[in-house]
Amino acid sequence: MKALDLFCCCGGAAVGLNNAGFEVTGVDITDNHEYPYEFIHKNVFDLDIDFMKEFDLIWASPPCQFYIPTNKRHAGKHPDLLPATREFLKLTGKPYIIENVPGAPIRKDVRLCGEMFGLRVVRHRLFEIEGFTVLQPPHQKHKLSVMNGTAVACYSGGINPGFWGDKEKQQEFRKKRKASYYAQVAGHGGDSYSFKIDDWKNAMGVHHINRREHLTQAVPPKYSEYLARFFSNKK
Repeated sequence: MKALDLFCCCGGAAVGLNNAGFEVTGVDITDNHEYPYEFIHKNVFDLDIDFMKEFDLIWASPPCQFYIPTNKRHAGKHPDLLPATREFLKLTGKPYIIENVPGAPIRKDVRLCGEMFGLRVVRHRLFEIEGFTVLQPPHQKHKLSVMNGTAVACYSGGINPGFWGDKEKQQEFRKKRKASYYAQVAGHGGDSYSFKIDDWKNAMGVHHINRREHLTQAVPPKYSEYLARFFSNKK
């Protein structure tokens, strides 16, 4: 089986697709990533439809920044590519998975988080799935927390994403973390709340990526493997 990985970035999702038995080809408009499989440096929307039809399954992770609340002050900086991506995928007639962040305008066919797979990262993601069915795993109350250091904060930005819009929680978060969140993003934290890049990699369950800015964008491979196995098992 072959999977096409669109907006592939560093290949977190690709590893999961490969683990599920797919031969993976990635496509991205930038080529400065650490993609582990066959890679095509190209604008996704310039791909030939007949070429895309050669694949059994198409995965698409269009840029999520447009839908992240803390980016709204930068209106116009980030593109909204999700609707165009969906229409483009429909032209192929192939089964597909679209991945994005909570708040993105996609069907919420499945919602996944790291704790479902024993990962030390929360990272909620939504998935619109066309052409096959995936079972939604139970979403239990989280036992891990970025605030107390039991979960690893593999994201960029200034605050815990769970505290958007709540100034009191933001202040408490910054106080308890002693501003070390910024240090861990920069890679030179020095207290118990700081994490080395290997902590990020282990928390995400992805080991070929060696740059923090790429890890902040990555889909944990366990997510894509879980979804893709529902497709491969029905073949």
